[in-house]
Amino acid sequence: MTLQVAFPRLLLIGGGASRELAAVMAELGLSRPFLVTDPYLWSSGKAEALLGSLSAAGRSARVFAETAPEPTVASIERALACLQAGDHDCVIGFGGGSPIDSAKMVAILARHGGLCRDYKTPHLQNQAGLPIIAIPTTAGTGSEASRFAVITDDTSDEKMLCAGLAYLPVAALVDYKLTLSMPPRLTADTGIDALTHAIEAYVSRRANAFSDSFALAAMAAIAPHVRRAYTDPDNEEAREAMMIGATKAGIAFSNASVALVHGMSRPIGAHFHVPHGLSNAMLLPAVTAWTAPSALPRYARCARAMGLAGDEPDDLAVERLIAELKALNRDLETPSPSAFGINADKWRRLLPTMAMQALESGSPTNNPRVPSADEIQMIYQEVWS
Repeated sequence: MTLQVAFPRLLLIGGGASRELAAVMAELGLSRPFLVTDPYLWSSGKAEALLGSLSAAGRSARVFAETAPEPTVASIERALACLQAGDHDCVIGFGGGSPIDSAKMVAILARHGGLCRDYKTPHLQNQAGLPIIAIPTTAGTGSEASRFAVITDDTSDEKMLCAGLAYLPVAALVDYKLTLSMPPRLTADTGIDALTHAIEAYVSRRANAFSDSFALAAMAAIAPHVRRAYTDPDNEEAREAMMIGATKAGIAFSNASVALVHGMSRPIGAHFHVPHGLSNAMLLPAVTAWTAPSALPRYARCARAMGLAGDEPDDLAVERLIAELKALNRDLETPSPSAFGINADKWRRLLPTMAMQALESGSPTNNPRVPSADEIQMIYQEVWS
């Protein structure tokens, strides 16, 4: 059996890696960058510092700093118009998953045209757009190492999954020092997002020996450090472990795909504006408990990689895994959908729509136990409170 494996051509990992941007561009023969970031990173001065490193090397960049927290078609169109006002040979995504996913989509549209909806799955976009360089500032999405992007359609409240080799950055600069200022809530949500990527990549029906090694390594890095990063934000050891774990998890799910948690998470974000990592955290314990009987050895191996179990039988190891996922949500103060403030009537009314959108994303078919629409609604009801 032959596996297709893909990850960025260049990966720079370590404290201060982001300062190597100009050198990486020179190595790739790029000189006219378009930088996509968000209002916080612009106002905080972090984006300006990145531009300063380019300026010192004799390069300048046009900047789009209005990325939406969960990128929408409208925000992508504004970014594309900004790019088209200049002459650019690459797109840099600087930030969390939203700026990086936005950079990916803009890079495709700039070269191939069309609408964002034209690129949603099952369409597979392998023909490259403009070269993408990703510089993550959160330890969670793994977008810097994945061949996916998620864009929300403003008109239908649908989170569209876009996939293909074209979304894979040519280079990623993974600098954990950029995460030291992350607030606790963002640290928690992105940390569980990364853990979800690793677990789902490992249990996915598309898992393979290559992705397995990265998924297990990601779990081993994230599990012992996520609480420390949350309670002690200046702990560089914890921050570095979380950043490396998130990138490894990104490589894992890029080469094995995600599953039911992500399929169900996207509609929650689209309809109720819940941050992606947080909606994953809301779902992860319940989906794991529902799925685990269909893949007991795999989930038991997750428990062992996370340091939760040893030589005990698989069913006991999985019990410890589920208990730990619930405990993580308690310790990281993860709200339920009801505690988040979602309207109960709207939640119940949208259950059929959310279940349909979850299935249409394709991710649930990668799950060890493939759900029906009714079963997805049942899980949504379970996680409500």
